[in-house]
Amino acid sequence: MFFTLSKILGFFANLSDLIVSIGLVGFVLLATRWSRTGRWMIGVGFVALAILGLSPIGNGLMVLLEQRFPRWDVSRGPPDGIVVLGGAISPDVSAARDEVALNEAAERLTVVAELARKYPKARILFSGGSGSLIPGESEAPFATRLLESFAIARDRILLEHRASNTIENAMYSKELAQPVPGERWLLVTSAYHLPRAMGVFRKVGFPVEAYPVDWRTRGRQDALRPFASVGDGLRRVDTAVREWVGLAAYWVTGRSSELFPGPY
Repeated sequence: MFFTLSKILGFFANLSDLIVSIGLVGFVLLATRWSRTGRWMIGVGFVALAILGLSPIGNGLMVLLEQRFPRWDVSRGPPDGIVVLGGAISPDVSAARDEVALNEAAERLTVVAELARKYPKARILFSGGSGSLIPGESEAPFATRLLESFAIARDRILLEHRASNTIENAMYSKELAQPVPGERWLLVTSAYHLPRAMGVFRKVGFPVEAYPVDWRTRGRQDALRPFASVGDGLRRVDTAVREWVGLAAYWVTGRSSELFPGPY
């Protein structure tokens, strides 16, 4: 129930979709006695898209998320395991092409090649099923194919294929990893997603250390940087707002340890 509701609400968490929907409603109203309201809605929608797409709002929201957790401290010693969250593979395209099709979050997986080589005793746990509201292909089989192409032995790989959201990533990963006191596990995911992911893993009692990848900004110097194209700006706004909405929703529903998790 929560999964279905989250996916439906997720549509409206994309500000660009919400604004376009308002504009479409306004267009329909043009043929009614509320045509004045319709013209107002279309105008507001157009201006809102321009502001969100060209202004630095998206970068500002993203920088706050990405700066929350610093780079992992290598000096602390080798980890016992590495949890890699799904979201880097386009499973339907991969199935259709019979190739591993990576998306813009590819670093979630490509960084594992270096980590596996650097820490040969660490177990690699990939968590990723299908995050689509309509049942589709799972990421897990394609992740296995890619990890094995990195010369990672199959007996080092733990495969979790049921998770459809971050909450299930945490629950099923803990169930599969069965971490014991004293073990150190890394959590590899996009830097902007780490606050929400860390909050959920802490809530289920799986202590992990943040390993941010897939940076979308250069850092604080990008907080006030505008965009050259509306499309790029809207994509950044949608990604950031969806993550902020997710943080709030997970906190309100008791699925995260904190409203805005950060390093201890």
